[in-house]
Amino acid sequence: MSLLSRARQTLTLYASALTLGMSAALAATPVVAQDDSEETWTWKVQSHWPSSSSSYTDSLKRLKRVLEERTDGRLQLELHEAGALFDAKETFEAVSRGVLEMGTISPQYAQDEISLAGIASGLPFAFRNVWEVAYFHKNLGFEQMLREEAAEHDVYWATDKVYPTEMVVKEPIESWDDFTSMKIRSSGALQSFLTEAGAAASYIPGSELYSALDSGVVDGAHWGAVQGAYSMGLYEIAKYHVRPALNIAGTDVIIVSQKALGDLPKEMQKVVKNALDEQFWVRTNEYQYKERLVLAKAQEELGVKINTLPQDVQNKLMETARGLWAKEAERSDRAEKAMGMLKDYLRELGYL
Repeated sequence: MSLLSRARQTLTLYASALTLGMSAALAATPVVAQDDSEETWTWKVQSHWPSSSSSYTDSLKRLKRVLEERTDGRLQLELHEAGALFDAKETFEAVSRGVLEMGTISPQYAQDEISLAGIASGLPFAFRNVWEVAYFHKNLGFEQMLREEAAEHDVYWATDKVYPTEMVVKEPIESWDDFTSMKIRSSGALQSFLTEAGAAASYIPGSELYSALDSGVVDGAHWGAVQGAYSMGLYEIAKYHVRPALNIAGTDVIIVSQKALGDLPKEMQKVVKNALDEQFWVRTNEYQYKERLVLAKAQEELGVKINTLPQDVQNKLMETARGLWAKEAERSDRAEKAMGMLKDYLRELGYL
């Protein structure tokens, strides 16, 4: 039996449970009833994902379908892939000003406006499991803290999903010297982290990533985890998938103009917010399921190998990471509070 077949067989029960959970969530979300008004709304949506990215289809097109179905077609989403209307780093401002009704971003693209963005985009080597991050966001109140800060910029913030960020590299990292000699495509807090740790990290837009890796401009990159790397074709060039994860976080966010949201009827506003909350759980679970399947496929079809970092490399990266955590706490009173909450949580989990 092939590796891919075994992975599918192993995950059958998980998929069934996920389907039941999704069905229950769908049943609990109301559909907007038709009234005498036939008014419709069309929202322009700028994504930070290229149309080739798995999340463009699995997250953004899913949300479009859900909202159009539940509003009986009265709310339409007009989707635009990365760079079509605005640069990824301009999307938050465009939504804040109401030029765009909706967008998707990485929190790091809003670092100048949101002091919690560094924590939201994922502190390196903080969490070890996806469920820990989901609990931090939804049960401990971090998501609400993000929404309160974003609301000051007339933006409604909704984390799309929680998932790991993992590198792919052309040659395996087997020593500290291997790591520090690498040129890595990165962004935001992770770019600062990798640079401070000793690698040469630089930002490259998703649309240029494949060619940069292929031409040797960079030796490695991160674009999500397995699905991101596979959908962007990175495994065609870089055959080593690095673990452990650089971070596990709510690395993708859906942002909505508060003005656009407020212009909708009350019942439709509720549908939008419910759909965004549901999306977090559906996509977080679905992403982990697909990670396992896609990794098996990449290993079997493309010869991808797992490159587990040597323990001494992990220890040095952890030491660098702790210094970065302290800097994030200094960004604002909110960030200091969130960092305190995070450290208390990590102590409870036995990680500190």
